[in-house]
Amino acid sequence: MVEATRASLLLRLRDSGDSEAWDQFAEIYSPLVFDFARRGGMQDSDAADLVQEVMQEVATSIKQFDYDPAVGKFRSWLYKIAKRTSGHLRRRQARQPKGSGDSGAIQDLLNVADSNESLEEAWNQQYQRQLIRWAADKIRDDFQKATWSAFWMTAVEGAPPQRVAEQLRLSVGSVYVAKNRVIKKLRMKIREIDDSE
Repeated sequence: MVEATRASLLLRLRDSGDSEAWDQFAEIYSPLVFDFARRGGMQDSDAADLVQEVMQEVATSIKQFDYDPAVGKFRSWLYKIAKRTSGHLRRRQARQPKGSGDSGAIQDLLNVADSNESLEEAWNQQYQRQLIRWAADKIRDDFQKATWSAFWMTAVEGAPPQRVAEQLRLSVGSVYVAKNRVIKKLRMKIREIDDSE
């Protein structure tokens, strides 16, 4: 059952000694929080600090978190933690101003999302990308090289199936079958973590 798998990961996180669950959680969600921080104008070092603080907050708060998909998504709860923790980190930094030493700092500030809605939208888009990256990395070895290449070239790079078929010396039908097989497995892997897919 897909929902039980996802809920079971969240339940396993309540055990601070379950390093496998925490490793999986960090592998999926750390890049998401890091990207959120960078989009918010933080430098890499501050973004890494935010990741650590968010992970600590999750470790502390997960015991009180009751997952109910009818009430809300886990990623929304995590977004609120990241946003709140980001605010705390910025206020602490504001009390101790320091030079960035980064010539791109002004550009970073110009790139900061201009509303909470666009930040949350970016969060959700990056979440989807991160899940796909994670799942693709996990399933890639389950397929022969030609099957994976056919999927990658058509679904990710957007190459026409006819050209992919010629390049890989497959029939066009085989390219479609390969693409669909990988997408099906990708969706199944993503559902292990996110039951909203």
